[in-house]
Amino acid sequence: MNRPIRTLSVGCLILFVALMLNLTYVQFFKASWYNSRADNRRVTEDAYSQQRGDILVGKKAIATSKPSDDKYEWQRTYPGGKKYAPITGFMSYSYGQSGVERSQNSVLSGKDNKLFTNRLVDLVTNSEPAGGNVELTIDSKVQDAAYEGLTALGDDVQAAAVAIEPSTGRILAMASTPTYNPDRLATHDFGAARKSYDQLSKDDDEPLLNRSIQTALPPGSTFKLVTAAAAMENLGKNPDSKVYGGALLDLPQSDKDLPNESGGSCGGDQITLTRALEVSCNTAFGQLGIDLTKEQQDEQARKFGFGQKYLTDLPNQATSTFTDDLDKLDSPPFRAYSAIGQYNVKATPLQMAMVSAGIANGGTVMKPYIVDRVTSSSLDVIDQGNPTKIDDQPAVSSETAEGLTEMMVSTVENGTAAPAAIPGVTVAGKTGTAQSSKERAPYAWFTSFAPAENPKIAVAVMVQKSGTERSEIAGGRLGGPIAKAMMEAAIS
Repeated sequence: MNRPIRTLSVGCLILFVALMLNLTYVQFFKASWYNSRADNRRVTEDAYSQQRGDILVGKKAIATSKPSDDKYEWQRTYPGGKKYAPITGFMSYSYGQSGVERSQNSVLSGKDNKLFTNRLVDLVTNSEPAGGNVELTIDSKVQDAAYEGLTALGDDVQAAAVAIEPSTGRILAMASTPTYNPDRLATHDFGAARKSYDQLSKDDDEPLLNRSIQTALPPGSTFKLVTAAAAMENLGKNPDSKVYGGALLDLPQSDKDLPNESGGSCGGDQITLTRALEVSCNTAFGQLGIDLTKEQQDEQARKFGFGQKYLTDLPNQATSTFTDDLDKLDSPPFRAYSAIGQYNVKATPLQMAMVSAGIANGGTVMKPYIVDRVTSSSLDVIDQGNPTKIDDQPAVSSETAEGLTEMMVSTVENGTAAPAAIPGVTVAGKTGTAQSSKERAPYAWFTSFAPAENPKIAVAVMVQKSGTERSEIAGGRLGGPIAKAMMEAAIS
């Protein structure tokens, strides 16, 4: 064989081997990645032609499939409607899936390896293949209270509410407003679905957003719980410790002072840490922020979940952040403002619920989850959610958690969190009002748990925008009643 032919043969062999390797990679190693893509039309069309599993809250299906008289055979419908849309998401031919529809797509479509035996039985018995069912941790009564509370704020409102079971991390409620009707996106009238999606995606109020987990904003004074925890863990503070409570805090390296919201003192030049939390004293917590190192503040926030991705069964979780650059906190004024939940601090409602839940659980923060069980179409349990810690080490000691609980209870009984008080029940809570800019109204926050001595539920409510006058915006006023209703629903 002459040299040119030999060279050509070797080249062809190399190309053939490369082609086989690429096919093997695409069809074997990357198969699950392609199948899980929301924009994979082949998978979508295949899913439309078989019965998809249900998404359930208790025994009630909030997403299900019904026979249709068109070529796709099955129509995805959402009995849970707007109330559950931020959780279920939608299944759309043109836009794929979102929410639980996306994160649990392999189970709902019946393609998950956990359902292999069921697929094999369906094949042998010549039965119609069906997807598995996903049972959620949601408590319908708490979800009702959250959704009704948010919608009662009015039409032009951006807000969210979320609840967690402190001892396990089970998500008991997750509501967001404005919301949308997922049936309009799942319809087989694809022209109507595209029109609906265009309207929703262009809406300035972002109804497709699940604000409970996808919106991170300054948490304001609810973050003072994290600062109080850091001070108790690192500076030896306790509920009775004296802290600065004057009307103005002189900020080193700055020509500006940090004032209290009221403009006056918090009850004297020296007050207890408990009193500082009761009245949400900016100067007290600003001084604690200066006294703490930037590393101590950052580490305490991280222990509660800041800077981490911990929700694995819902997509697109926004990361809560203590700071975007730790070096910036070399400046005392920035540490002071960070300590009161301003400057670069950002949190999702889920994150602030986790702060309360960690305190309620004796200092241990549990990983939140929303998928309780996965069952086959014949209701055999094939997977179960299990409580796990987000870290081997607790966020705070049990003594610190006890002290924080004591102060939060006092904040409900004697301070700004009074709107969450429940007769005959000991409630722990904290308010927050976060400034954003002169052009827009502040954000209202509220976080709490109950019963304080045996916590069953931890809650966070965030009102991003409402029709409330700027002077009337306060976490207790807007978020307190919603949190109260959610806690009452859980413990009734």
